[in-house]
Amino acid sequence: MVCASRTITVAPGVFAAGHLGELTALVPFELVDAVLEATGCVQRRVRMLPSRVGVYLVLAMVLFPQVGLAGVWSRLTGGLRGLPGVVVPRPSGKALRDLRRRVSPAPLKALFEHLAGPTSWPGMPGVRYRGLRMVAVDGCSSFKAPDTARNRAVFRIGRRRSGNDGWPGVQLLALAECGTRALLGATVTALSVGEITAAAALWARLDATMLLLADAAFDADKVMAAIAGRGAQFLIRASAVRKPAMLAVLPDGSFLTRIGELRLRVIDAQISITGADGTGVTGRWRLVTSLTDHRAHPAKTLVEVYHQRWEIETCFFGLRHTLTGRTVLRSGDQFGIAQEMWALACLWQILATVTTDAAATRPGFDPDRCSFTVALAAARDSVIRADHIDGHPDTLRGTIGAAVLDQPLPARRPRIAARVLKAPGSRYPKHRPDDPRPPRGTPITAIDTHITPPATPDNPTPDPALSHALRNRHPAMTQHMINALAILHTTPGTPHSGRAIARALGITGRAALNVFGVALNTAAHRGHITKTAPGTYTITQEQALTTGRNP
Repeated sequence: MVCASRTITVAPGVFAAGHLGELTALVPFELVDAVLEATGCVQRRVRMLPSRVGVYLVLAMVLFPQVGLAGVWSRLTGGLRGLPGVVVPRPSGKALRDLRRRVSPAPLKALFEHLAGPTSWPGMPGVRYRGLRMVAVDGCSSFKAPDTARNRAVFRIGRRRSGNDGWPGVQLLALAECGTRALLGATVTALSVGEITAAAALWARLDATMLLLADAAFDADKVMAAIAGRGAQFLIRASAVRKPAMLAVLPDGSFLTRIGELRLRVIDAQISITGADGTGVTGRWRLVTSLTDHRAHPAKTLVEVYHQRWEIETCFFGLRHTLTGRTVLRSGDQFGIAQEMWALACLWQILATVTTDAAATRPGFDPDRCSFTVALAAARDSVIRADHIDGHPDTLRGTIGAAVLDQPLPARRPRIAARVLKAPGSRYPKHRPDDPRPPRGTPITAIDTHITPPATPDNPTPDPALSHALRNRHPAMTQHMINALAILHTTPGTPHSGRAIARALGITGRAALNVFGVALNTAAHRGHITKTAPGTYTITQEQALTTGRNP
């Protein structure tokens, strides 16, 4: 027989139950007391369940999603019973629910605002591209709230084309650091709020050291202007409806354009992928970026960089499936849902900080290889045992970090699979029958990226001699219209949208666009140009004017 003993350091009296095991070092008592004081949620007199304990209870609640509040309380206090000087009450379920309600969502949101931010260390692989910190923005709409009348009044039920999934949905929009998957900012809204609207609160988190990666949902002029206004660079996938005007074609096959007041660069890439099972898939990406120097930022390199955007999808998978266990949220009203979602974001950020610090103890270790599942299991064990509440001697690694480093994930393997949608009420995946991608994850053996140059002359910039000839022929036209005619003359027979021509000329504002549209219609009515479709114009061969022709 061996007699073993260990020392547990906890807060005194009724505050003892307020802890998060080894994770308490990242959310210390002083920080929790400060956010409670700042949000006006400190109890008026100390009872058996003070507000500080309530904050830790909510954090532990999302750490143990499969048990009720009474079960969460037993895990928080299981390692504390019988300790001298420690008061461990036995509250009822109603008392714990009242404690949650008294704490409110505000302290959890304030706590996340304090914790949010990049966690990478200098030189850490997979985080930066040529000195720019890679960050990604996206929304996750698969969080489900209980089907109560109060939740239905705020959170819409279902929005997927396949049908109603039966649960009120909650949307989490996040800005995450690629590589570490740490959250720089987040918003919690109903599904009725668009992603661009919800993301407006996140742009203040950007700065000149960042490169933002985003999908086609964020292809909007005002989004690009807001990002550029913060001094950040961006690489955004353009939607299929955007047809930017071409100012100049660059040697790597990309071309310059103008969107509003911004001079940008467009990359049309055709990507062919070969799977280990012989599957061949070809797709097309159109990327819009503020990195206009093709020498410093070759087009193929930026296509490879855009793959890092998937880091935020991995982040959402960990939040929605690994951390919550694919379960429905607990709360029956919008305030409880908000509190629970902010607690989820806080706990994710805490674990991201722990795993990143552990990865930093091994130079060159990619944080992608840190298993979130291992970190989560070790954190749960730490709470149950009440380990190292006052801090681990190895401040960077600790018990949780050591577990992560002892069980690293293999290096990332490129794979491809068809996107599937879990049908409401069914365990069986649905995917499009015409999807060429394999139904199961298949290793990729080859990737071929081809940059497709635009089908325009090598120099689409209007010839000064042509502009002079047009001015002599149409002396009554405004300079904007002369420039528009010059753009159309560079590619006779090719239709151009009036909005694309306006962007190329730097025309912005609703009133200016309306005046320009009227001028284009007038020119078409007088036979100077041809209107091929609503808002689309071209120059026919008969209307074309060459510099050799005497006007």
